[in-house]
Amino acid sequence: MNIVVEFFVVTFKVLWAFVLAAARWLVRPKEKSVAGQVCLITGAGSGLGRLFALEFARRRALLVLWDINTQSNEETAGMVRHIYRDLEAADAAALQAGNGEEEILPHCNLQVFTYTCDVGKRENVYLTAERVRKEVGEVSVLVNNAGVVSGHHLLECPDELIERTMMVNCHAHFWTTKAFLPTMLEINHGHIVTVASSLGLFSTAGVEDYCASKFGVVGFHESLSHELKAAEKDGIKTTLVCPYLVDTGMFRGCRIRKEIEPFLPPLKPDYCVQQAMKAILTDQPMICTPRLMYIVTFMKSILPFEAVVCMYRFLGADKCMYPFIAQRKQATNNNEAKNGI
Repeated sequence: MNIVVEFFVVTFKVLWAFVLAAARWLVRPKEKSVAGQVCLITGAGSGLGRLFALEFARRRALLVLWDINTQSNEETAGMVRHIYRDLEAADAAALQAGNGEEEILPHCNLQVFTYTCDVGKRENVYLTAERVRKEVGEVSVLVNNAGVVSGHHLLECPDELIERTMMVNCHAHFWTTKAFLPTMLEINHGHIVTVASSLGLFSTAGVEDYCASKFGVVGFHESLSHELKAAEKDGIKTTLVCPYLVDTGMFRGCRIRKEIEPFLPPLKPDYCVQQAMKAILTDQPMICTPRLMYIVTFMKSILPFEAVVCMYRFLGADKCMYPFIAQRKQATNNNEAKNGI
């Protein structure tokens, strides 16, 4: 194709992409079904991972839950089973009332499997993934959600905690994807969800290891998405989830300027997951919550660095993590005192 003609074709496609993106804001696309599909969620024992599990359970997905904490993971599984029992009862009532026109998934397919797995350890991930394939089947939806934070300034943070943050928040995405992507490529079907953070798009002081891990996983996700497009595997979808501060307790104490806080409060976990689910089920490539984060990311990309610094200082975002770090340090010292260390 002549380069001039190709240029105009590409220009049209770019403009059409803008039109489609605008249309998605006005008319919400129909959500796809995940009923009966195997959905694996890492870090499912608490926080967003638990809420993702409950949302997928309500949509009749077959759940595989990974967490390093066996007890909390089983608690999530118990909640999932309760949802499955309610769905079974509703199906039975619908059949009895003669309203069974819609296909009803057999109860035997509504199952939840739990595995204790440290995603920060590569061999543990591969061994557990092999167990999942043998005991459950191939994974259709992979939600990489597990995450940790050290809560220390760089020069006060032990090296092992920095390594741990990078392993869990970033490297684990490589291992889980390598474990389950091959089958997705064979059948050209699947969905990979990366739960990152707004701190993977722009950073703040005091959490260098966390920001680096989230920037890394955003880069991994974007590169993977381009690789799937280059391979013309359009049946495999990807969704990048970048929420603002979520009120799960992970960053308890984090504060921005008090006059700004009412306009930008921490996100409620339920709201964050509901917005992410809408994006996942409509094959949206990326979701920032709240939408203000899109503007912040754009401004960070075009403004000079000193202008960004001024903006951070005005918002109180430059040192927003300092109260959180101070609380973590105090809690650590109190624990050491109690244990006689």
